[in-house]
Amino acid sequence: MYHISFFLICCCLFFLVIPHSKFSTIAATSVDIIDQTCKKCTDEFDVISYKVCATSLQAVPVSHVTNLQGLALIAMELALQNATNTLSTIEKFSSNKSFDPFALVCLKDCLQLYLDAITTLRDAVGAFLREDYDTVNIWVSAVMEAPTTCEEGFKEKEGEVSPLKNENYNLFQLCDIALCISHMLKYLGSTFLTGCSAT
Repeated sequence: MYHISFFLICCCLFFLVIPHSKFSTIAATSVDIIDQTCKKCTDEFDVISYKVCATSLQAVPVSHVTNLQGLALIAMELALQNATNTLSTIEKFSSNKSFDPFALVCLKDCLQLYLDAITTLRDAVGAFLREDYDTVNIWVSAVMEAPTTCEEGFKEKEGEVSPLKNENYNLFQLCDIALCISHMLKYLGSTFLTGCSAT
């Protein structure tokens, strides 16, 4: 299981890997950065919830001393934590005899989807640290298919309720947030960063 200290280590590593000059336009007012980022993501990505975005990012202590790049990394690490925890949940559900055969088949499918998602998210983090945003966008988008496909599997049987509804929703949201920030970094560059720091 991932802990908050893991995020701190990752972000510290991120600052060591990426040249310091990249961050010269960022002020350390991350509450404003989180607010501006989440508002922009909500405007540009209709499915993103501002509340989920702001609450998720602000819950990680290191987010209060980071910048836009750091927020993207935090979103991906939160998604990785969510996927890892959900994998454990699926394993527990799979041994629960209260689920009917159809639900157990769905859970088995979800298990494989989440296993693949975890691997892809780890690769996406590596690509992000190399500033390969095109690859990040492709892989994070691919991960978003996991919760969607998992959820749709349960809907194939009328009346079947997904026991992973919240987990699937949260992973989709976190990936979409990371994707949004990655798009900002690729297409908006210093203009958006300067705007955040001046707010």
